[in-house]
Amino acid sequence: MSSIDSQRRVVSGMRPSGRLHLGHFHGVLKNWIKLQHEYECFFCIVDWHALTTDYEASGEVSQHVMDMAVDWLAAGVSPSSATLFIQSQVPEHAELHLLLSMICPLGWLERVPSYKELQQHLQHKELDTYGFLGYPLLQAADILLYRAGLVPVGADQLPHIEFARDIARRFNHLYGREADFEDKAEAAIRKLGKKTAKLYVSLRKSYQEQGDVEALNTARAILKEQQTITIGDQERLYGYLEGCGKLLLPEPQALLGELPKISGLDGSKMSKSHSNAIYLRDTSAEIEEKIRRMPTDPARVHRQDPGEPTRCPVWQMHLTHSEAAVCEWAEQGCRSAGIGCLECKAPLIDAIRGELAPLQERALDYEQNTDLVRSILADGAERARDEARETLVEVRQAMGLGYR
Repeated sequence: MSSIDSQRRVVSGMRPSGRLHLGHFHGVLKNWIKLQHEYECFFCIVDWHALTTDYEASGEVSQHVMDMAVDWLAAGVSPSSATLFIQSQVPEHAELHLLLSMICPLGWLERVPSYKELQQHLQHKELDTYGFLGYPLLQAADILLYRAGLVPVGADQLPHIEFARDIARRFNHLYGREADFEDKAEAAIRKLGKKTAKLYVSLRKSYQEQGDVEALNTARAILKEQQTITIGDQERLYGYLEGCGKLLLPEPQALLGELPKISGLDGSKMSKSHSNAIYLRDTSAEIEEKIRRMPTDPARVHRQDPGEPTRCPVWQMHLTHSEAAVCEWAEQGCRSAGIGCLECKAPLIDAIRGELAPLQERALDYEQNTDLVRSILADGAERARDEARETLVEVRQAMGLGYR
C-alpha cells in the first residue's frame, strides 16, 4: 500500500442533482481544474449517494449524471489530467462499504452532524433508511478505496473527513497488527542503516512522546525515499511510527481551500433548492432576465435615493464576477445615486455572459456527442477499478478473506 504516495492523491465527488450553476463553478470546479495539474486526481459522480435522499425519484438520476458530466468537461475538468467516473460503475465502492460496515459502530453514524440536520431539513421525505444513516460510511469508502491522502472540502464537510479518518484508524488497529509486528518493525529499522535508523527512532520518539507533527512528516518522507527495504517493511514502519500496526488504509486529510460563498439571485447562497441560481448552460436571454428581476437595496425606493451596496444582492454578485474597476463604479454609483439599479445590473449581465460563453460552446459539443461523454466515463471507471481492486486485495487478506 505504501507504494502509493497518498499525499499526492486527491479524491472528490459530487452528488448528481441536475445541471450545475455558478456556485458549483466558482466554489468547486475551479479548484478541481487547478488540482488536476498538481495531483493525481479521482473525481467521482456519486450516483449512489443521490439515492440516499432521492430514492423515490431514481428515474432522474441517469440524466442528472449526464448533465453533470457535460458540465464538468465543459468547465475544464480534463480526462487526460484526472480520472472521471461514475460511482456505481466501480462496484468495489459497494464491497468496501460492506466490509467497513462490519466494524463501524452504530453510534458513530448517528453522531455525524449532518445526519440530524438533514432529517430536520428534509422532513417531507422518508429518511428512516439504512442508506441514509450509512451514507457517511459510503463516503468514507469512496475515499479510502483509493488510499487518497487529500480530500478538497469546505469547512462544513470536516466532520465527514474526520469520520473517514476514524474508520481508517479503527481498521488499521483491528487488522494491521501482526502477531510479531514489533519484532518485524525493529528488524526493518535495522535494515535502514545505522544513520537513518537512528534518525527514524529519534523522530518516532519525538512524535509519540511530544506529538511533534513535523517529526512525523519528516520520518514519513525518509521512509518514502528508502530503496533498501521491501514494501511490507515500509508499511510496518509507517504504522510503527504512528504507534499502530501495519498501515493498511492511510488516514485522509482535508484539503481546505478557498471555497467562497457564491451569492444567488436573492442574496443567499446560490442553490438549486432555493431557486436562486444561474446555471452554467442558461441562455443569454435567461441570464439577462434573471439578473434584471433581481431585488436590490430595499431602502432605495426612488432613482435619486442613495443606496447601500452591502444590502444589495447585485453588489454581491459583482464582487464575484466583475472586474475591480466595475465594482468600484457600481459601489460609488450606488452610494451617490449616480446610477440606477438597471444601470448597475447591465455590466453584471455582460460579465456573466462573457464568462460562460466559452464553457457553453464546449458544452454544446459534448451535448451533441453523448457517446464521447459515456466513453470518457467508462475509461475513467476502468482506471478507477484498477486502483480499487488493488486496495480490496489487501483489505480482504487483512480481514481473513484471502482464499487464493
